[in-house]
Amino acid sequence: MSILTATNVGQSFGAYDVFSGVNIAVPDGGKIGLVGPNGVGKTTLLMILAGLSQPEMGQVHVARNARLGYLTQESSDAFSGLEHTVYEEMLVVFADLQEMAKQLQMMEDRMSSSPEAEELLEQYSALQQRFEFAGGYDYELQIKRVLTGLGFGDDTWNQPLEQLSGGQKTRALLARLLLEKPDLLIMDEPTNHLDVAAIEWLEGTLRTWDGAVLLVSHDRYFLDRVVDNIWEMSPRGIDLYRGNYSAYLQQRNDRWELKNKQFDALKESMAKEMDFIRRNIAGQRTQMAQGKLSRLAREVEAIHAGGLEVLPVLKSKGWLQVQNEFGLATRPASTVGELQDRINALRRPTKPVNLHLRINVGYRSGNIVLRTKDLEVGYPANSLFFAEDIELHRQECAGLIGPNGTGKTTFLRTILEELPPLGGTVELGASLQVGYFAQTREALQPQNSVLDEFLRYHPMPISEARNYLAQYLFRGDEVYNQVATLSGGEQARLALALLSLQGANFLLLDEPTNHLDLPAQETLQSALELFDGTILLVSHDRYLIDRLATQIWDLHDGRLKVYEGGYQNYLEQRDQELQLVKESKAEAEIASNGRSDQEQKGLSKNEQRLLAQRLEALEDQIHEKELQLAEVSEALQQASRLQEVDEIRRLSEAYAQTEAQLADLLDSWELAHQ
Repeated sequence: MSILTATNVGQSFGAYDVFSGVNIAVPDGGKIGLVGPNGVGKTTLLMILAGLSQPEMGQVHVARNARLGYLTQESSDAFSGLEHTVYEEMLVVFADLQEMAKQLQMMEDRMSSSPEAEELLEQYSALQQRFEFAGGYDYELQIKRVLTGLGFGDDTWNQPLEQLSGGQKTRALLARLLLEKPDLLIMDEPTNHLDVAAIEWLEGTLRTWDGAVLLVSHDRYFLDRVVDNIWEMSPRGIDLYRGNYSAYLQQRNDRWELKNKQFDALKESMAKEMDFIRRNIAGQRTQMAQGKLSRLAREVEAIHAGGLEVLPVLKSKGWLQVQNEFGLATRPASTVGELQDRINALRRPTKPVNLHLRINVGYRSGNIVLRTKDLEVGYPANSLFFAEDIELHRQECAGLIGPNGTGKTTFLRTILEELPPLGGTVELGASLQVGYFAQTREALQPQNSVLDEFLRYHPMPISEARNYLAQYLFRGDEVYNQVATLSGGEQARLALALLSLQGANFLLLDEPTNHLDLPAQETLQSALELFDGTILLVSHDRYLIDRLATQIWDLHDGRLKVYEGGYQNYLEQRDQELQLVKESKAEAEIASNGRSDQEQKGLSKNEQRLLAQRLEALEDQIHEKELQLAEVSEALQQASRLQEVDEIRRLSEAYAQTEAQLADLLDSWELAHQ
């Protein structure tokens, strides 16, 4: 069953067609990632599907009673005029439950002092059951879980919404949408304004989300972890791919190879057809040859208009329908010469235009590229962190990760000798040519044109410079645009163009994928994979770090820790460390709260450790059962609304069983503490 369908949807602004021919269906429970280059209309399409904008053509249909939730990229005005605090805004989602709680309290008061208590008892029991099934006893737990997961500390819960930053408002809107649990959650760049911990929490939440999800994201790792379908958007419509982002990449390449094989086979078939037409156009088979010429001419014209994909449309719907759908204004060739010219003009299927990037190394560096000893980084009045001793070798890639504000950019400036270390030493290797890509692009001169800025760094003939800039998608008069007027993505492309010609053998990259669309990110990744030098990569792009890094430098809580190996190895070690911390805390709690009891029981340290592990396992199981109980409660509420008697009976049994299991676990937990 589809929650939402769109048929032949298109949008234009004046004479400019943004996109057309969008035909999609969002299945119940589907997890879909919408990708495509910047400017193709992804946000416009999401707004149309969410009902916030009307398409110029086509229709959107939403299933009856289906609820949609929409998260914009920037939600700074989402709560304008509201005087709620963050927590109060979350409570709005559960207004019905709060009203039921008030009614229950009133009934309790009346039953305690009214002779009609027995008459009220039945009403009270029925309302209490509805309240329990609807999650009345755990909605505050849901609010806490969501706010904490999205990075709202306890100190921000009572903060007025109007005092939040734009990013905090976007996170608050996302929190409210998750609590509302719409049937289809539409999100435009949901990982904006989230740190890695919050993104990982959101990934886990969306993977188990009961409803459907449709999202736009430049975070490839997030797409890999969340979605099970990719929709690739282009001006001519949407191509569908099954699987996550990595599966989409493989399928896309397979499709391009198949298209090229089909093109070769088609050209060979056309050559045979043309040979028959030439030999028979003036002979006894003139009528047959003329028919083949007309048919082949229509096929060729259709391919010129819409590619190889048009041929099935042409064969099933006919020439007039193809003319209408693709707006063909030219007539098919009517002579052998015209047709041959049109066949010769057919172009092999090519991938969408993307920037061309290759970072050349001028000369080889020494084997030791970077070494630190007892390093302390920061400013004279503000120490930021201490670092474990580092040794980075040639052709390695170090991924420097950590929350914003911890000192990652300051560390790069320390390596560049723009700032002295507060303590310890930083030693650069021999024969280094350092290339620095700054996320702020502060080195670019805003008053210069793109061309002038490029020539300032790399003097060369103007024609040669323009050809080079065209590889970075600065074409025609775009080279005369002022740097100050460029978008973030355009500035990033210009910075990459400047970096690629430096001949650097040691790259310091500070958030290089910021503002780049997915095709540009893929190109940058390919260039860095082929780079024959050393890389220090500061990035929140986990997909890029996962593909490149041979070391992970984790900067947290004033300390930089070095993990040998790639990103997956780092995740495994991090999880092991977190588990050890939990066990240590549990052991410390047992030692502080029940030392005399343990001594009386005569438990050894090993037995105490096993007891701590059992308690932690029980707590995890209790938490899981609480979540299951909440899910069954919500399902019961839905079944009650739909008056599905059999489903209500089944879910009631499941609720009773889960509640009994939870009670057993709580008893076991209490016994373990005795």
